[in-house]
Amino acid sequence: MPLTDAPAIVTARLGGPESWSLPAYLARGGYQGLRKALTMKPEDITAEVLASSLLGRGGAGFEAGKKWSMLAKARPAYLVVNGDESEPCTFKDHMLIEGDPHQIIEGTLICAYAIGAAQAFIFVRGEFALGIERLTAAVDEAYRHGAIGNDIFGSGFSLDLVVHPGAGAYICGEETALLESLEGKRGYPREKPPWFPAVKGLYAQPTIVNNVETMSNLPWIVLNGGAEFAALGVGRSAGTRIFSLSGHVNRPANYEVEMSKVTFRDLIYDPALGGGVRNGAQLKAFVPGGVSAPWFGPDQLDMPLDQDAVGKAGSMLGSGSVVVMDETTCMVRAAWRITRFFHRESCGQCTPCREGGGWLDKVMRRIETGAGRESDLELLIDVCDNIAPGLRWPPAKTTICVLGPSIPSSITSALNMFRDEFLLHIKEGGCPFA
Repeated sequence: MPLTDAPAIVTARLGGPESWSLPAYLARGGYQGLRKALTMKPEDITAEVLASSLLGRGGAGFEAGKKWSMLAKARPAYLVVNGDESEPCTFKDHMLIEGDPHQIIEGTLICAYAIGAAQAFIFVRGEFALGIERLTAAVDEAYRHGAIGNDIFGSGFSLDLVVHPGAGAYICGEETALLESLEGKRGYPREKPPWFPAVKGLYAQPTIVNNVETMSNLPWIVLNGGAEFAALGVGRSAGTRIFSLSGHVNRPANYEVEMSKVTFRDLIYDPALGGGVRNGAQLKAFVPGGVSAPWFGPDQLDMPLDQDAVGKAGSMLGSGSVVVMDETTCMVRAAWRITRFFHRESCGQCTPCREGGGWLDKVMRRIETGAGRESDLELLIDVCDNIAPGLRWPPAKTTICVLGPSIPSSITSALNMFRDEFLLHIKEGGCPFA
């Protein structure tokens, strides 16, 4: 791992010969974490995960051990692993599913044992054809190896694991929409509160929903201890994390780095990481944590990759996707494309999201294509404020899930940082970057 001495935790086996196969996994110590976990009491495993301060790697950043502790006592309980990863420019879970599926399976089994799950499911985006092929093959291998099924490794613990392909809807990355889809229904998010999945989830039973990268950390934490994991990073931002770096950089890729010890400048410019902005251009802005996150400018390059620091600065690390935009980028078009994506992916349940997203898409398109008027800027702010009152971050909740209130962030970021570009589009009757 570049820049710090932290070990590669979830990417250590990637790049090796047939890293997705059982022989390759066993040759690198695979399933030793599960074997150790099965000798421990379930509550001791939860204690280790709590000690690790492992934050969920799916976007919300909730502490994994605390989520497990909230599981209701009713039985049966279920574990669902979210491998839908539909956020634009986020591609880390896809890499883990294709490159190291046994690590995900091992982490899933450890979690299932710790929480007393009766069955586990891994929900994978349907478009990940190669990933699904390798993951299902790995599940078959794990069954034959005795790592899944009845009396796992002679421990008396039994579990079945199902790989479930999704149908390509972005909204199914939201945990309750995912549960609806898993139950065979349309992927509509559920109201929260009153019932969170830990109380009433899959089939109205207690359910833990965790992300692929979160599961992938568990074998290492069990083998090395929660304190060893917490010793990496700073405070709540413990351990390492994969960041999907894309956009106008010389070396777009996934990078696993130690949290809080590496800055956005390191990630974008270090020769071992992003390698700088392409063609030597100047950085104009970047998205720090998925396309629903408010944007940062060059003055925030030295901010550490720390969940709390980024949150205090008015944005989020979210899905771990960092998108770089150089000086040649049209910020009106960038914001419009993000808005258009969210509008098309709205499930349609809530009026502010369904109707507001559509109106924002139309007004942004009008400005970008040269038919905008100056009053459109106030109109944009007015519609955004109706979707997310106060335009603060994190946004106020006006819809069942967070998709709707997340739509305005790219528009308000672009307007706050690059209002002159909007005015130039209107004055010149078209895009000056075309």
